[in-house]
Amino acid sequence: MSVHSREGRPDHVRAAEPVCFTARTPRVVRARRLHRRRERDATGRFLAEGPQAVREALAVPGVVRELFGTPAGLARHADLVAAARSAGVPVSPVTDDGMAALAETVTPQGVIAVCDQRDVPLERLLRRPPRLVAVLAEVRDPGNAGTVLRTADAAGAGAVIFGGDAVDPYNGKCVRASAGSLFHVDIVRARDVAAAIAGLRAAGLTIFAATGYGETDLDDLADAGGLARPTAWIFGSEAHGLPAELMAVADARVRVPLYGRAESLNLAAAAAVCLYASARALREKSRETG
Repeated sequence: MSVHSREGRPDHVRAAEPVCFTARTPRVVRARRLHRRRERDATGRFLAEGPQAVREALAVPGVVRELFGTPAGLARHADLVAAARSAGVPVSPVTDDGMAALAETVTPQGVIAVCDQRDVPLERLLRRPPRLVAVLAEVRDPGNAGTVLRTADAAGAGAVIFGGDAVDPYNGKCVRASAGSLFHVDIVRARDVAAAIAGLRAAGLTIFAATGYGETDLDDLADAGGLARPTAWIFGSEAHGLPAELMAVADARVRVPLYGRAESLNLAAAAAVCLYASARALREKSRETG
């Protein structure tokens, strides 16, 4: 006599559980190596962790190479699984320990994608330059960089340039801080920041350097119509600010006015104020010109 399960099926014909990769599975091991910049640079790939980042990555054709997820994570985000399979992307179930190996957060959200990097050469960007660009000069903090990237996207900027010794835009913390915006704007890496700025100016953009010691007040600049033109904003690191040589090549050095008693704004907040001021001026100019 056969022994039946509660579902009415014999135990020996129960549906097989999906085979899950572990932290030691070679594919998981290879993907985990992408935590290191050297491996990201060598392979041209990176990890996008969490459903928001994965969703935005899948919206860009050909970017996602593999989707990893715990059984619970894949069940919870069935829309991502469907999108991946529709795009021909392998979907690989992993155990909890496999997910812990892939994730960089304390509490993983259950899905991680292996993605191709999305760098755009500066020369290509300059052929049809966007009307608003953010330049991160020597910004090394990944959280700040990712937040500025997210803000630039929200303000309608078309590109973010990571200049000099800036943080790797595909650093895990930077990717998470961008909240998916990494997949919305052009990412440019320019070792020579001064040359990149010269290229932007030659392409018709006005160059503004954001600094707390600028001789030009942002409000005055906006009131005078100085922001109603294609613009590139240069932002420096929070610790050291902008190098003197970069401030010197800007068309103006602009300070954000402080109406209260705060000593200064942090990098992400200052970038948000500057980029949104430009976005508003450009939108109003567009309305005036029809």
